[in-house]
Amino acid sequence: MSEFTRLGGDTKYEGRIATVSVERFRHADGEEVTREKVWHPGAVGILVLDSTHVWLTRQPREVVGARASLEVPAGKLDVPGEPPLETAKRELAEEVGKQAAEWEEIKAFYTSPGFSDERVWLYLATDLSDAPHAEAEENERIEIVPWPLGAIDDALHECEDSKSLIALLWLARRLDAR
Repeated sequence: MSEFTRLGGDTKYEGRIATVSVERFRHADGEEVTREKVWHPGAVGILVLDSTHVWLTRQPREVVGARASLEVPAGKLDVPGEPPLETAKRELAEEVGKQAAEWEEIKAFYTSPGFSDERVWLYLATDLSDAPHAEAEENERIEIVPWPLGAIDDALHECEDSKSLIALLWLARRLDAR
């Protein structure tokens, strides 16, 4: 594998969710390259499971023109110093009104490492109960969707969100193994 050193970068844009920069790197053979990079704080996705349903959400995703994107509950790491698991617990309460007694990290992954450092931590949440009242973030338009476990293939067909597809494929594989 090629070794490389970061030489620096120039920030082109700083926003609420992302920062965009042009970064410079030098490879071991001396070649220098530039890469556009989207800096992102990271996010969590939660596969919320009870004995009969996986709890999903539908919400508008204006950026891609989706009126009702089917997704696992999720949120970005936007509280300084908050570990991903704590973010997942907070988001589960805010988006679905649930809490879970059992948590398992399924996988952490980069969403698109060719241009972004966004990393998503995917968790399985089970042994559910109602959460104390938690407010959804301002401007969130979330529909809670308890999806029957017997219809996971239908959810996979409808879903176009990468973190949710990874979670649902993991779940489908687990259900098939039973």
